[in-house]
Amino acid sequence: MASNPQSPIRNPKSAIPNPQSASPLPMNLDEARARGWDEVDVVFVTGDAYVDHPSFAAAILGRVLEAHGYRVGIVAQPDWHDCEAWREFGRPRLFFAVSAGNMDSMLNHYTASRKVRNDDAYSPGGRIGARPDRATLAYCQRAREAYKGVPIIAGGVEASLRRLAHYDYWSDTAKRSIVLDAKADLVVFGMGESAIIEIADRLSSGEGVVDLRDMRGVAFVLGASEAPPSGDTVVELPSYEQVKSDKRAFALATRLIHQETNPYNARTIVQRHDRQAVVCNPPRLPESQEAVDSYYDLPYTRRPHPRYTEPIPAYEMIKDSVTIMRGCFGGCSFCSLSLHQGRIVQSRSKRSILGEIAALGRDPDFKGIISDIGGPTANMYRMRCRLPDIEARCRRLSCVHPTICRLLNTDHEPLLDVMREARGQEEVRRVLVASGVRMDLALRCPEYIDELASHHVGGHLKVAPEHTDPETLRLMKKPGIEVFAEFARRFDQASSRVGKEQYLIPYFMASHPGCDLEAAIDLAVYLKCGGYRPEQVQDFIPAPMDPAACMYHTGLDPVTMRPVHVAKHLRDRKPQRALMQFFQPENDHLVRKALIEAGRRDLIGDGGKCLVPSKPPEAARPARRPRARSRHRRA
Repeated sequence: MASNPQSPIRNPKSAIPNPQSASPLPMNLDEARARGWDEVDVVFVTGDAYVDHPSFAAAILGRVLEAHGYRVGIVAQPDWHDCEAWREFGRPRLFFAVSAGNMDSMLNHYTASRKVRNDDAYSPGGRIGARPDRATLAYCQRAREAYKGVPIIAGGVEASLRRLAHYDYWSDTAKRSIVLDAKADLVVFGMGESAIIEIADRLSSGEGVVDLRDMRGVAFVLGASEAPPSGDTVVELPSYEQVKSDKRAFALATRLIHQETNPYNARTIVQRHDRQAVVCNPPRLPESQEAVDSYYDLPYTRRPHPRYTEPIPAYEMIKDSVTIMRGCFGGCSFCSLSLHQGRIVQSRSKRSILGEIAALGRDPDFKGIISDIGGPTANMYRMRCRLPDIEARCRRLSCVHPTICRLLNTDHEPLLDVMREARGQEEVRRVLVASGVRMDLALRCPEYIDELASHHVGGHLKVAPEHTDPETLRLMKKPGIEVFAEFARRFDQASSRVGKEQYLIPYFMASHPGCDLEAAIDLAVYLKCGGYRPEQVQDFIPAPMDPAACMYHTGLDPVTMRPVHVAKHLRDRKPQRALMQFFQPENDHLVRKALIEAGRRDLIGDGGKCLVPSKPPEAARPARRPRARSRHRRA
């Protein structure tokens, strides 16, 4: 197995370049020729609009390639009905790099009820329809049609989460590896900077794409006549045919996949699909701080490409944010971070973070407010296992569940140091924390909660207790609701001490595996008694390869193989969502019906804990009339 080369990009350490002095990567042949290029080495095809900001994958990967001397062209949200857009730059010298974008395309397109979303945050004007369903498949197909023989490297979240046989919520089936369906030469999973440089360097030196199969962090398919690897360093999953027909086999495969996520001890995974075998090599080793710094220190314009005339919602949300770390050791069952960004936190240096803030300050469009300083979570900066030799052997799926590991370094002081210096920079008026705070970690540092309340909250702070039911929280790998209660108490006290009226915005999830109607009712009562009225409700959506998706599909906990209650049908999911917004008149009928069905008539009336009044309010009647008319038509 080849090593995990990390080639930090050498930049002046004084400051990150001014965004005003940079120019975006070319999106057409004329822009490439203006740079003096007669060909490009790599063509990036992405399902997102091209925004030259390090929060967008095409930008950070394209800039990393550029910094290593490669010529990169960007094909963003191409018309996939033919391959003309793939021929914009001519035949790429090295390869096509294909990604559906920052999200799985199906999650991007459809709601939990499988209805088409009204907008696409990664498209100009938020318009829908700029990318196809299962975009990776369509983009790889067009790349093959455009230029036969050019290697096709697929990556991004969609490819990462579908690299092995997986459950697909939108077709309600077990699907085979995306490597087979996309017919890509390689799928790169995880964060791709060091991988894409290794690929470019080795192809440029004359190696063939088949030679790259020794790389970490890649998946590929073997032909029917090729023998898959075997031995102590290999784990073979139940085959695609087995997981498709046997839900226990599917649950076992899920457990085995997640046991091989620690890059220090992960084994090669093999899964047979009929006469072929998909091979998934161990994840890439964590990046060094110097390497991560070098990726973020590149000369981004921090703006959408000039061709766009409409705002891009995702950019508007993150344009003034600063990423300080990547990866997450939380291991939440419904979250894909550990499968994509990795379970080991990789942090930037204070020098690099402050350099980016200084560059923002030089931008005439900057208004002085950092909208977020964080990452996958707000407060895991520079947290890792205290004992590297133990970390190298550990196979825990979470460092914080069911309890925080005693070997985990939970020191918040490096983060506090960064936050203090960040808010002291010239041109900076406020530095806000918008990333979700991991409350169980925050409770270990009262000073962090004080600093949040005093300096980094703009009136509201997002947190994610997710539920109140102990069994549901156990399956989620989230701490008990008492952690939220204690954090809320301390946050309120800290806010009062500095004379600020500030509120927590707790996020709760409906219909996660393990949550039955009784648990949903208990959550609604908790919200009522706590005075919480969620404006938005997060419906559980099974994402490919997540443990929670396995629970939803199989009805089994992949860790224990015990049965799990699943609200699988819309008739079961809608009441859970309505209960979380029991106060809305249009939900009165669903909530009332659920309470009667559960034998909880005590919650119907005018008492303090009652969720709906004894008589439906006048405003609830219009919501019932369409249902009544629908029943009449069917009759």
